[in-house]
Amino acid sequence: MKHYPNTPSASGSGQFVWVSSEIPFTPVTTSPVRPAQRRFAPLQPLRQWLDELVIDDQELAHLICRMIPAQCPFERRFTLFGRTILYIPPLCKLNPLYEQFVGLRFRALCYLADVCGEDVTAYC
Repeated sequence: MKHYPNTPSASGSGQFVWVSSEIPFTPVTTSPVRPAQRRFAPLQPLRQWLDELVIDDQELAHLICRMIPAQCPFERRFTLFGRTILYIPPLCKLNPLYEQFVGLRFRALCYLADVCGEDVTAYC
């Protein structure tokens, strides 16, 4: 142990500090590091397939744009005498493949606009 005489302490005497080069200092973390856990993801192969799908056919791009709507078709607002009685929010985000379908539709629209030179405002 080493004594540092100029360091104040509660009792007025010096403070003792243990210094050892044999014990490595490891800081305490607030959250323990966990090993990577495998998640159960049965839809992952389908998600990956949809993300990697290449649009290179004009008919396929038209089919995708017709089949995947631009807005959620389940959203409804019921009104009576100008007042909203019941509102059903868009439920598409509950679909586990929502992001992949939106991305696929976007890639199809981009193919039609950029490669085929079509006006895609009819699909919006």
